[in-house]
Amino acid sequence: MADAREWLAGTRPRTLPAAVVPVAIGSGVAFGYDKFSWWRALLALVVALALQVGVNFANDYSDGMRGSDAQRVGPVRLVAAGLAPPRQVIWAAFSSFFVAGVAGLALAAVTAWWLVAVGVACVAAAWFYTGGPRPYGYHGLGEVFVFAFFGVVAVVGTAYVQMGRFSWLGLAASVPAGLLACALLMVNNLRDIPGDTLAGKRTLAVRLGDARSRVAYVLTVLLPFCCAALIAIYRPFALLVAITLPLALVPVRSVRAGASGPALIKVLGQTGRLQLAFGIVFAIGLAVHR
Repeated sequence: MADAREWLAGTRPRTLPAAVVPVAIGSGVAFGYDKFSWWRALLALVVALALQVGVNFANDYSDGMRGSDAQRVGPVRLVAAGLAPPRQVIWAAFSSFFVAGVAGLALAAVTAWWLVAVGVACVAAAWFYTGGPRPYGYHGLGEVFVFAFFGVVAVVGTAYVQMGRFSWLGLAASVPAGLLACALLMVNNLRDIPGDTLAGKRTLAVRLGDARSRVAYVLTVLLPFCCAALIAIYRPFALLVAITLPLALVPVRSVRAGASGPALIKVLGQTGRLQLAFGIVFAIGLAVHR
């Protein structure tokens, strides 16, 4: 039986900034339009975090049942390591999706009922990442869906439930959020290229190969700063993200220098810290409009 520390590790804490950041950015957009609502932002955060934890447990279950985690270098997986029965891990995933659903229904009730369909799409995307007969994460589409759901949908959706309308700024601000979420996934999959290749898991990193995956990682880390610079034409304080650039240079140097295996676990943590710092500072910059 897994203990509390192992279950906590199963949530994959290093990936949780991918849930926090888009909510922070979307809330910054809403604040900039004088439409910020703390309790709606909090519910959006619950939805995002519960979905992230749910997809992590679902990924643990599906990969463990397929044997894809047998040659892992990264943090331990509950099913593959035999620390928890598969049925407990899948129930942990479903419980997380249930929490996300309840919070999402509350937001839909006070905003727009069509958001229920968006919520269903989010849960489906979370499950079919590695679940089902043809998981899209096994066919190089993981980054596409991560950009869409932890970038565009999360940022635009968070802003919408507070503002009651869409804005071009929310859409523009979702791009750096999506890119940084992709950076987190890319470095994770870069680390796992050897094991994923043996398991027949054709992630984007496997398809690109080691060298080009490193280039892709660097681009997904640095392009958000370019996006923020463009947005600064309308929200000048978005340029504050420049203070987080040193946090980007450390993992970029490591990846360019050829870090592999366990060394990329450290890079994953550094990428998560960059993502969180960038997101918070970017949100503040978007909120200041005078």
